[in-house]
Amino acid sequence: MKRKIMIVDDSIVTRSEIEQLLTGTDFDVIGQYRSGEEALEAYEREKPDIVTMDIIMPGIDGIETSRRLLERYPDARIIIISSLVYNQTLEMVKSLGPSIPFVFKPIKKSYFISALLKVCDTLPR
Repeated sequence: MKRKIMIVDDSIVTRSEIEQLLTGTDFDVIGQYRSGEEALEAYEREKPDIVTMDIIMPGIDGIETSRRLLERYPDARIIIISSLVYNQTLEMVKSLGPSIPFVFKPIKKSYFISALLKVCDTLPR
């Protein structure tokens, strides 16, 4: 059974890249969203297994969006994807919880798939 992925990133290029990386895998993109507000609104409707989340977006950023998702849905599975590789950024991601992987842009397929599989290990069967 394919796992459902929701992509949240303001860049259409990155959203397309992620979808392309998932072609031919056990993951199915069920929705793409440009902002934290759209993601928060869509999560209940889409019920994804995993959310990929950019950090810098217009409106609510990815860290705050992730925090709100986890408050409402403690079992939400999120992977942060960003080019912001700074100690402060890494600390903000760690504050979300120990099971939140961080994937750096540009996205390396093997690392991304590894992060997805790690998150899948925590999903109910």
